[in-house]
Amino acid sequence: MKLKYFILLLAFSSNLFSVFEKPNIVILYADDMGVADVSYGDPEAKIQTPHLDRLASQGITFTDGHSSSGICTPSRFALLTGQHHWRRFHGIVGAFGGTVFEPDDFTIAKMFKHKGYTTGCFGTVSYTHLTLPTKRIV
Repeated sequence: MKLKYFILLLAFSSNLFSVFEKPNIVILYADDMGVADVSYGDPEAKIQTPHLDRLASQGITFTDGHSSSGICTPSRFALLTGQHHWRRFHGIVGAFGGTVFEPDDFTIAKMFKHKGYTTGCFGTVSYTHLTLPTKRIV
C-alpha cells in the first residue's frame, strides 16, 4: 500500500517540478520598430506578421518600452548591460570599430548563464566581436 502512494507521489511530483522549468526567453530588439509595426492585436494592420503574432500570443509582451537612445549602439548597450550609455560613450560603433564593452561588464547574457541558460546573440554586424558568454549563431 505504501508503495502505491509513493509511486503516486512520484508521478505528481514530476508534473509539479515541470511547472518550475526555466521558460524560453527570446528578446527581439529592432531599430525603429514600434508596437504598431507588427499585426499582433491589430488584424487590420497594413503589414501582417503571423510568425511574430504567434510568438507574442504565446508569451509575455511589453507594449510600453523606451530605449536609452535613438541610435542602435547605445540602446543595445543599455539593453545588454543595464547601464545608461552616457556614462561611457555616445555614438555608433562601425562594423570594424572597437567594442564599447569592458571585459568585466555584467551583461544580460552573463545573468542568464548564471541561471543555467544557454545564450545566443545574432543579427547585428557591429557586434560580431562581442566578448559575451554566448554561442555565436552566424
